[in-house]
Amino acid sequence: MRGRGDLSVVADDVAMKMTHVVRGDDHISNTPKHVLLYEAVGAPVPLFAHVPLILGTDKKRLSKRHGATSVMEYAKQGYLPEAMVNFLALLGWSPGGDQELFTIDELVARFSLDGISTGNAVFNTEKLDWFNHQHLGRLDDDALLTRLRPWLERAGLWTDDFLTTRRAWIGDVLGLLRPRCKKLGDFVDGLEPFLRAPEAYDPAGVAKHLAAPGLREHLQALCIELSGVSFDETALEQGLRGVAEARGLKAGVLIHATRLAMTGRTVSPGLFEMLRLLGRDAVQARLTRLADTLL
Repeated sequence: MRGRGDLSVVADDVAMKMTHVVRGDDHISNTPKHVLLYEAVGAPVPLFAHVPLILGTDKKRLSKRHGATSVMEYAKQGYLPEAMVNFLALLGWSPGGDQELFTIDELVARFSLDGISTGNAVFNTEKLDWFNHQHLGRLDDDALLTRLRPWLERAGLWTDDFLTTRRAWIGDVLGLLRPRCKKLGDFVDGLEPFLRAPEAYDPAGVAKHLAAPGLREHLQALCIELSGVSFDETALEQGLRGVAEARGLKAGVLIHATRLAMTGRTVSPGLFEMLRLLGRDAVQARLTRLADTLL
């Protein structure tokens, strides 16, 4: 309503036969003038309710300086609509009780102006992330894959066999990633090493984890060992630790190097779960490629 005259605001409400007006409490001062205008034109006066403002974490009115201000911008950042609605609904309103997670239908059924608080609410992005993580967790694999498809297509990572021959596999990968992902983009970032071999290795990781003497030969020995083990987490871990022990290494030396080989990164989901999901051929190829870059 900001930027429009009082008369035009009232004219719009009359034309649309508004019966209730709910707006920010910064408009309380306008209300007496609007009531007089309704009465002057002989129109029914709506019921007015004023709700607290939403402030940034600095307790100042929310604005562009606090980051994304458009709902569409939050969508581009990977927030689910239902999570955003849930989060916003609880800013300045409480349904009573301890429940925080609601579907949109549940919010509609529970909403009452009696639950509006008297103080201003704070837009806390960490809390929004928590809501989004919880709502992502409520999606089954099919629903999550549907939400992720346009993101994966934009990243050049989508293939139609995710819906057919690799449906069970991609579901297992998503299950491994779920605890770590707060937004849709996090899933894309997490899925990339499963779908595309790394083209480069994190420089800090290289400096920290690839400097051990004889690492090339150690990785080659690991590659030979893993060619003959069962590809499950237990056998893979035992194989890696066996190679480390036989060659007088701490297991961490091979674990960190193998993680870099698989992902190009120093952080990943559980390594042995990842190796199982990547499969023998991909693991062998990535270990060999990293070994070939070492002296």
